[in-house]
Amino acid sequence: MPRITAEEVQTIPYGPLGIIALPGTEKLAEKINSYLVKWREDQIRNHKENIAFYGYQRANYLIDTTVARFGSGEGKAVINDTVRGYDLYILVDCFNYSVTYNMYGKEVPKSPDDHFSDLKRVISAASSKAKRINVIMPMLYEGRQHKRSSRESLDCAMALQELTSLGVENIITFDAHDQRVQNSIPHKSFENVMPTYQMIKALVNSVDDLSIDPDHLMVISPDEGAMHRCIYFATQLGVNL
Repeated sequence: MPRITAEEVQTIPYGPLGIIALPGTEKLAEKINSYLVKWREDQIRNHKENIAFYGYQRANYLIDTTVARFGSGEGKAVINDTVRGYDLYILVDCFNYSVTYNMYGKEVPKSPDDHFSDLKRVISAASSKAKRINVIMPMLYEGRQHKRSSRESLDCAMALQELTSLGVENIITFDAHDQRVQNSIPHKSFENVMPTYQMIKALVNSVDDLSIDPDHLMVISPDEGAMHRCIYFATQLGVNL
């Protein structure tokens, strides 16, 4: 993807940028922050005198946030920096089971429900002071429960509606199980980024003894829902499905 130069930046910032990293996303947030600091430092040269770009270039975009847990398992979120008027991006990894907390003397890994509850706590802590709230969720919460085939819950659609009712304007995810679930929030932005190239690149760079040919490699779909994704991988790699 070509790098955008400072001369190509024509849009006015929506507001001062702020990034909140929920537990489990700290390293990803640090990488994003480091990239933005360097990138915006190059861009700001053409906009230094423009009042619309006030606060555009800073040494750090991370917002200090605490997500605490009580011994009962209940929790709370505290935003320690100002977010008034900010264009706020919240990173949450709902499937990061390496994040744990202590409940009744036992170390418990956070479930997707726990991570999602933390996300709602942080949104609530912002207290409608942010100008816009965006959520970056690498793996879509309850993405597998995206359609109803019997008398069952429709968890993904309900979660998206709950977030937008709390004031979230944009939801960004990667490779949603079925991106048609965005029909549940037709008036809000739902970005489904396909990391297919990055997946193939990581596979090639990480597996030393990989032989990409029909005699040594085959793509297997775990279920019917993933068939279209596997067809694309098999086609690009030139192997059987």
